Amino acid sequence: MTYKKPKLVMSEIEKVLENHLRPGATEITPLSGGNISNVFSFILEGKDYVVKFSDLAGAYETENYVSNLLSSQNIPFPKCLALGRTNQLTYLIMERMEGRNLSDCTAEEQTLQLPEIIGILTKMAAADIEATNGYGWIGADGNGSYASWKDFVVAVNSEDQTGTFWENWHELFHTTCLERDVYEEIYSRLLAYVPYNESNRSFIHGDFQQWNILFNGTRITGIIDGNYMYGDFLVDLAILDRHMPWSDVIKTYQTNQEKAGIVTPYFKERLMGAYYFKGLDGLRFYAKMGWNDAYMNTRQFLLNLKA
Repeated sequence: MTYKKPKLVMSEIEKVLENHLRPGATEITPLSGGNISNVFSFILEGKDYVVKFSDLAGAYETENYVSNLLSSQNIPFPKCLALGRTNQLTYLIMERMEGRNLSDCTAEEQTLQLPEIIGILTKMAAADIEATNGYGWIGADGNGSYASWKDFVVAVNSEDQTGTFWENWHELFHTTCLERDVYEEIYSRLLAYVPYNESNRSFIHGDFQQWNILFNGTRITGIIDGNYMYGDFLVDLAILDRHMPWSDVIKTYQTNQEKAGIVTPYFKERLMGAYYFKGLDGLRFYAKMGWNDAYMNTRQFLLNLKA
């Protein structure tokens, strides 16, 4: 039941680009990364672009909205140029931002950029979302899908996920390394921390780590792909911390907040809730993708967490 990205032929990609832009795209090159998308870079009239394809329904409507939200508030996020469908695939064409994935840099180089990364995280958390409502996944209209954070947490962990990436996900208990008793233990802990997280509503990138951060050798130039939602922005901090374990992410964040005179109420409890929320999602995802080592690492981290 592990997930495999759809395959494309070059002629199909060329047709999409020609229909939405104009003929003449060159250097169409597959890019690494993208767990559920096939991503390609290309050049047209001297400018760099990216096109992404997915077989998941509605894959990029939210990203189109988020692009407008963040780029309009001076947060470095690529602008969307076209959204459409070809055969059974959804595609999105975007400007390509300068730089390479921060993940290509050494651990030391990544750590040196941490203050700037924390600054961007803080700006995303402060993005103006007052015109929207709801929690959880952001829809194409810019609103959250659920009335409360608890409703969202319960819904994404329910067995019925018909029509989504997680349809029939309980089969993973029988066909992969996913353990029901471990999953239920972490879920129980997550629910205990929901009250601390649910009073905080901000924009959440949802996959804020070095594979989705661009760096030009001098500075951070952009943030890309995410699992966008509304809720407690400490979810993004928890993600970053788990992906940069060699850096003192939490201390850097707290120092940044102290210098800015910002108080984060119930910080420890909210961070625990964020760890459990993303960690539980990670267990299920790693099992489905067949990434057993990542599963075991996350399993150990979550079970060893102490209040």
